[in-house]
Amino acid sequence: MIDIQLLDTTLSTQTCFDYVLSDEAGGIVTFVGTVRNHTKGKRVLRLEFEAYAPMAVKEMQKIAEEAVRRWPVLKISIHHRIGVLDIGEIPVVIAVACAHRNAAFEACQFAIDTLKETVPIWKKEFFEDGEVWVAAHP
Repeated sequence: MIDIQLLDTTLSTQTCFDYVLSDEAGGIVTFVGTVRNHTKGKRVLRLEFEAYAPMAVKEMQKIAEEAVRRWPVLKISIHHRIGVLDIGEIPVVIAVACAHRNAAFEACQFAIDTLKETVPIWKKEFFEDGEVWVAAHP
């Protein structure tokens, strides 16, 4: 019912989708975060994600459990990447399956918003003129 992974390899949207696919699901919502080429008017070259892995996995599990408690989630998959990512690569994938689309949308929105607020994963942005740690996560 819950699939949580913190990986240092390329994330697969298909893997997350396949995990939540169910004959009972009338709606599957997938959020895919990608590394964009700019932020605040500056050109981004790449990102680096670091995590306190045991706590990050535990917090992602709590988010999934809370989504299951609050919405009729059939299955949920949350995968996050650590390491250096280039423009266009995927740092996070969340897939949620519910019997109805509205619940799937709400649960997926909750999962990504809460992940960004509570999971100990940190992001460093690299620019042409330097680098900076971003307070995207705690």
